[in-house]
Amino acid sequence: MGLQSDALTRVKPSPTIAVSNLASELKAAGQDVIGLGAGEPDFDTPDNIKQAAIDAINRGETKYTAVDGIVELKKAICAKFKRENGLDYKPSQVTVGSGGKHVLYNALLATINPGDEVIIPAPYWVSYPDIVLLGGGKPVLVEAAIEDGFKLTAQALEAAITPKTKWFIFNSPSNPSGAAYSRDELKALTDVLLKHEQVWILTDDMYEHLVYDDFEFTTPAQVEPKLYDRTLTMNGVSKAYAMTGWRIGYAAGPEELIAAMRKLQSQSTSNPSSVSQWAAVEALEGPQDFIPERVKVFKDRRDLVVSMLNQATGLDCPTPEGAFYVYPSCKGCIGKTTPKGAKIETDEDFAKALLEEEGVAVVHGEAFGLSPFFRISYATSTEALEEACQRIQRFCANLK
Repeated sequence: MGLQSDALTRVKPSPTIAVSNLASELKAAGQDVIGLGAGEPDFDTPDNIKQAAIDAINRGETKYTAVDGIVELKKAICAKFKRENGLDYKPSQVTVGSGGKHVLYNALLATINPGDEVIIPAPYWVSYPDIVLLGGGKPVLVEAAIEDGFKLTAQALEAAITPKTKWFIFNSPSNPSGAAYSRDELKALTDVLLKHEQVWILTDDMYEHLVYDDFEFTTPAQVEPKLYDRTLTMNGVSKAYAMTGWRIGYAAGPEELIAAMRKLQSQSTSNPSSVSQWAAVEALEGPQDFIPERVKVFKDRRDLVVSMLNQATGLDCPTPEGAFYVYPSCKGCIGKTTPKGAKIETDEDFAKALLEEEGVAVVHGEAFGLSPFFRISYATSTEALEEACQRIQRFCANLK
């Protein structure tokens, strides 16, 4: 009899973390590697937020807190939802976890029964299907094709819904594609969801502030208030505030759901870090003016990467509306051979050969449920991106 539980054998380790680890190993072995795998800003956490954490430590805010977050942070989250999304929540409708992934895990594990279906548009963030599988549910993967800008159509959503559908997981701007849904595109989806009262909506708004070209962000409960009572609106401080390592994610939704998530958290992790929570209060309540400045830098990098990748033989790179990823197609490289004799049959072969022969680490599209593509994170220095894109151009040009 094996050690691993049946539940654990259903899931695989995170491929994005695996790529980052492999790149680190090669670097440690002296190889010149540019890592474009990690989904975190290269900017530092702003000083006022760091200072708030130091002040909290000095004040002795180092004890257990309420299981799912201090009331000061919950109030700051309510104010944020009202100010930025026009959504009214009370602190009793808010939960705080150790990162967005923790919040998603709590929501799904607290609500899924064996056989429940969860609709996930592909390409998807790597953890969604695995968390569903861990809970005994069934991920229903629905393709959002490059022709549709990697956005799920209302027809595809309608076709995927069955009486067993429990959740629809929605992520805009998207990791890995950067695709962001306009209000009208979102309305087409919420119109479908209105007809199916058994379906709950889990929105992952983590990249809300990272949008470009006058794009206006909206979230499902805001676009369709009638869905408010079955929507969990999730967000966090990781991306906009460059606080990935602080591990604070949060969500707001119906009290019954929040209470179920709290119950699970009370028997798993208990409270998120007390110090991180006080830092998050300052993030949400403090100055926000650095966000547009950083967004401008990200936009310039996006434009650079999209332009350079579209000059590479065999690649097709759409321009994303948000986040800090591009998701180019490498269809034109499939079936070719590298100078060192590696045959490229899949996007995983492409990513592996690119790392081994040119020292550029990207994540293959299969990890996100849509091939043949790969994901590049442009949350790194402009110099590194320029060099990486030159290497990718050279790699593609040398394929036979």
